[in-house]
Amino acid sequence: MTEYRTSEHDVLVIGAGGAGLRAAIAASAAGVSVGLVCKSLLGKAHTVMAEGGVAAALGNVDERDGWRVHFADTMRGGQYVNNWRMAELHAKEAPDRVRELEAWGALFDRTPDGRILQRNFGGHKYPRLAHVGDRTGLEMIRTLQDHSVHQGIDVHMECTVLRIFTDSGRVAGALAYDRERGRFRLFRCKAVVLATGGIGRAYSITSNSWEYTGDGHALAYDAGAALQDMEFVQFHPTGMIWPPSVRGILVTEGVRGEGGVLLNIEGRRFMFDDIPENYRSQTADNEEEGWRYTQGDRNARRPPELLTRDHVARCIVREVREGRGSPHGGVFLDIAWIKRRLPNAEKHIIKKLPSMYHQFKQLADIDITTTPMEVGPTTHYIMGGVRVDGDSQMSTVPGLFAAGECAAGLHGANRLGGNSLSDLLVFGKRAGEHAAGFAGEQRPAAISDTLVNDTVRSALEPFEHGVSGNGNGPYQVQQDLQGMMQELVGIVRRESEMERALSGIERLKERACLVGVAGNREYNPGWHTALDLANLLIVSEAVTRAALERKESRGGHFRDDYQEKNPAYGKFNIVVQKGADGGMRLSREPIPEMPAALRQVIEEQK
Repeated sequence: MTEYRTSEHDVLVIGAGGAGLRAAIAASAAGVSVGLVCKSLLGKAHTVMAEGGVAAALGNVDERDGWRVHFADTMRGGQYVNNWRMAELHAKEAPDRVRELEAWGALFDRTPDGRILQRNFGGHKYPRLAHVGDRTGLEMIRTLQDHSVHQGIDVHMECTVLRIFTDSGRVAGALAYDRERGRFRLFRCKAVVLATGGIGRAYSITSNSWEYTGDGHALAYDAGAALQDMEFVQFHPTGMIWPPSVRGILVTEGVRGEGGVLLNIEGRRFMFDDIPENYRSQTADNEEEGWRYTQGDRNARRPPELLTRDHVARCIVREVREGRGSPHGGVFLDIAWIKRRLPNAEKHIIKKLPSMYHQFKQLADIDITTTPMEVGPTTHYIMGGVRVDGDSQMSTVPGLFAAGECAAGLHGANRLGGNSLSDLLVFGKRAGEHAAGFAGEQRPAAISDTLVNDTVRSALEPFEHGVSGNGNGPYQVQQDLQGMMQELVGIVRRESEMERALSGIERLKERACLVGVAGNREYNPGWHTALDLANLLIVSEAVTRAALERKESRGGHFRDDYQEKNPAYGKFNIVVQKGADGGMRLSREPIPEMPAALRQVIEEQK
């Protein structure tokens, strides 16, 4: 019998980013006991890296904005495979969640008359992103963390969950381990909220931090829950390119929102070459109009640099492949050019984009007020995740909820910039409230000692294997997986390459089962990496199988062998579940028909 410390909560929230904190606050406010587990230290969640702002139709800069416009923009950006109910709730509730955050102490940038300032962003018809310079995520985490401290929430820091247990089909608890000492922790609870973020560490070039190893996706999958839309991975068009030590680090879309332009090696704004038909009426066809838009001209259309992220990323890849890329394999993002338009442009850039200025100055020795940046696509976000009910955020497993990036539905085939932060607030709150309501109706469930001990035994196996010189250490296996996914299941996909990836994943599964680590359980990052491998392999397989199944190009999923959008594929979501034999099973689930009133909203906004 393994020794482990036991904690009991009504609701266990796994993940302490924006979604997790907001869920914990909501559950605690409902009067239930809440435990919050975070893989890192409290306040260090990846949400702090979100820069551009929170998308909410406040209408402070342009009163023509409203929930209907935001809803239509979100559905159009998602190529209409979104969960329309989630898109509706998100558009309607985001303004209240932002105002709530302001009431809790968030210090947003202001309009001259004192209201929350909003900026332009890709895919949004009007200036919609409430922001704090380019450090919005940091302000959000600071505010939510400060507010949660007073709620009586038990926080378990530097703790990683290994398995979710069920009893008679509903959630019973979870087993985790303390990353500092390597001791095991059993959490008994009546409901779990997954808020673990994304899967970016399955790829070699990513803006995501080390925590993003698909933990929530894999935990839900192993517990029997369905995953959805896993083929839709977003490659943010602008990550740092040079030097190699910073490759993939995010360059906020806010640079383009403030007037930055994309240039190829010829100095030409190539984004004007390819404006999609469904955005043509809303997109400027000349540089002068695009500039006026970024400066607040309400009669101007947005520049093509502010088209959706999937489209911009593919245009950059095209320029590189056709020999018009920058010296290090990207393109140039130039904000310095605005000195030709604005007096005191240098001070303006530093005021509006302080993090970007210091990031490039310190990491690349580039002054963005005088010199263009080299940028290229970086794995940034996954639209796919746990399949949830649009209103409650409960998965297909009773008592298991999900919110934020690890939940699917809101964004469809492609997420608009800024919708992630409002997603965290809107659905974090809903998940916490409904998890508390579910927990209040349940009796404690049983957790099998045998399952707990089997999980512990499996977690300790890498120590028994020991270290060998055959290149089968945890870091090597992860690196091989990342390189393979980047090359074979990246921005541009082909059936033959994805088939190779599936074969490679099977070989990597075998290697992962034999991974050995040295040392002991205390402060052992090699062991932590070994335990992450199972999750990374699950999500990589799910992405690859779903991408093979979707024989068309839509949003973040681009097939070189099926380059057009197929209307038939717009009528269902691809769902992944664990089969009875332990294998991965795919199904096509029809998208429920949208109510006539919402269809009318979309037609009115075209």
